[in-house]
Amino acid sequence: MTETTENTGVENPAAEDQAAERLLTALQTRQACAPVRDLIGPTDLPAAYRVQERLTAGRLAAGATVVGRKIGLTSQAVQEQMGVDQPDFGVLFDGMGFGDGDLVPTEHLLQPKAEAEVAFVLKKDLADGPLDVEQIRDAIDYGVAALEVCDSRIAGWDIAFADTVADNASSGVYVLGDDRLTLDEFNPVEVGMSMLINGEEVSTGNGAACLGDPLNAVAWLAKAARDFGEPLRAGQVILSGALGPMRPIESGDEVVVNISGLGSVTARFSEGNTHE
Repeated sequence: MTETTENTGVENPAAEDQAAERLLTALQTRQACAPVRDLIGPTDLPAAYRVQERLTAGRLAAGATVVGRKIGLTSQAVQEQMGVDQPDFGVLFDGMGFGDGDLVPTEHLLQPKAEAEVAFVLKKDLADGPLDVEQIRDAIDYGVAALEVCDSRIAGWDIAFADTVADNASSGVYVLGDDRLTLDEFNPVEVGMSMLINGEEVSTGNGAACLGDPLNAVAWLAKAARDFGEPLRAGQVILSGALGPMRPIESGDEVVVNISGLGSVTARFSEGNTHE
């Protein structure tokens, strides 16, 4: 039985500060931490996003820039596993993005897992209006094949819904392909996906696996982001959610994602800071 997330209605700034500090320390020390649900509860959505906002504020204060958003938990099977009935979202910062064929450093990742997605880049703000799929289509500049490397600061990926939301939706880094197609040139719901690690196919899926259609996922995100006071903006990158199961990766791995009708993207992973 799926458990709907709930708002306790009671804010606890001290506990939320402690949760944020626990996650920040894990990020800075590369030492995974205990879950934060003991501090904010396992399903308190507003509390979890307040912790995420604290982490975002800290990164912005340190000079980072927001370049987009990612959507997580778009698979019904994963939602059921997590005991929730909706996706979540996190923030993409400059420094997280890589290009096709890049050597991606793993030195700041703790327990990385790769998943294949359709990414979109916006040409219009999504701050007003109904934010329905028709409006979403009109706001999208182009789509690209994408590889998202999810990561968790929580030891052993022992996460409940609040843990992953607080931890910036378990974000790590992402890699975008070179082929840029408009929505007149491909239909996101019709794509098929194959992901290979070191030449072995490890994950397959399709556009319908992402909340029924990746455009549905972006519409959900647009509304959620506006509700949280930070609407999606022109120029931002949107990672729309996994097309199939994620798989663990290690330093030395090569990951190739092929998305039919859209293109491919490749990344190699190496210990050490190689990001220009």
